[in-house]
Amino acid sequence: MDVGHVVTVGPMSRVARALARTVAVSACVLLAACGSSAGAPAQRSSTPAPASTTPTTRAPSTPATSSSPTGSPAAQLFARMTLAERVGQLLMVDSPSTQAGAATITAIAHDHVGSVILDGTTTAGRAAVRAVTAQLEDDNPSAAKLFIATDQEGGEVQRLQGPGFSTVPSGLAQGQLAPTTLQQDATTWGTQLRAAGVNVDLAPVLDTVPANSPGNPPIGDLDREYGHTPAAVTAHGVAVAVGLADAKVVATVKHFPGLGRVAGNTDTTSGVTDSVTTRTDDYLAPFHAAVGAGVPFVMMSTAIYSLIDPGTPAAFSKTIVTGMLRHDLGFSGVVISDDLGAAKQVSSYSVGDRAVRFVEAGGDIVLTVDATQAATMTQALIAKAQSDPAFRALVDAAVMRVLQAKQTQGLLS
Repeated sequence: MDVGHVVTVGPMSRVARALARTVAVSACVLLAACGSSAGAPAQRSSTPAPASTTPTTRAPSTPATSSSPTGSPAAQLFARMTLAERVGQLLMVDSPSTQAGAATITAIAHDHVGSVILDGTTTAGRAAVRAVTAQLEDDNPSAAKLFIATDQEGGEVQRLQGPGFSTVPSGLAQGQLAPTTLQQDATTWGTQLRAAGVNVDLAPVLDTVPANSPGNPPIGDLDREYGHTPAAVTAHGVAVAVGLADAKVVATVKHFPGLGRVAGNTDTTSGVTDSVTTRTDDYLAPFHAAVGAGVPFVMMSTAIYSLIDPGTPAAFSKTIVTGMLRHDLGFSGVVISDDLGAAKQVSSYSVGDRAVRFVEAGGDIVLTVDATQAATMTQALIAKAQSDPAFRALVDAAVMRVLQAKQTQGLLS
């Protein structure tokens, strides 16, 4: 995307209007609304979800691809920013859920980092988490407030617990609920996050684990999936995304293009490879539907997909990020990486190179669960942008997508 050609953020964006037309129909129709490239047509799931189970409410807000007024708050702030301030918006670093970490505060105050993930589980409750998020924002010098995220999926992956937070069931248990009921529950969970100062949920999981899977460490072994067919995952995943949007919390679907058919966990294992998924795979159906429903964030997997881009982690693959997600699916929102800090899958790449490769592939927010890496990553991005005009254009386009997402959420002063 050209630097001067920015996306709109209003509630009546193209995808918001598309959701109004698609949200009351089956998962198969949702998939059809997303479209595909002429060179790589999308395959529809052969088992659509019943139309009566699909949630009927408004879409999550995703920017469309039409021009935005140059006087928008996002554009005005972008114009005032130094390169270092812009690059800082492209990082999300960790902070303990129990306190504002010293390295995190340094990253925010000195490296201009614009997003934080609350990492690790706390049972202290909502008031305690609110104190942490308030301190993080107090240390933020930018006119753009922080995206503050956490993993509040449910089951074994619920970072924020205790008074003020519901006990969220596992994805597999959520998949047994009617999508309309699940949507309402997701709004409740999102409202609790918002009250705690958290405005991004790194959920829902749209990975489909086959019923006959011999084992799937990252998803199936933890019951994180909503079901064992793309249609079931579509219906329930979209319900969660819409429910979170109703609570004014950014939903983040993950892990594109899918972690349901791998035999290793990219956090703890290197060389994790999916040798099944293709560019027009049926298991992409939930992601097609989520993009069509206007989901604002998509998280990239770091697995290798040998039938799509052999040898390259998806987060570093221009074929997958730009070719599949941006072009084939038509996604114009914010692309965030899975962890590029401590994950064994990317340990063979230097810290700075991880950030550069992700942005080169078409990504926007580099996630690291090691806040001490912020300086190295930002320095690498700045150096590359200063020496390579084409890369600078990618950086500026990514920054605009982040700022416009923040504008949509009311996070620009």
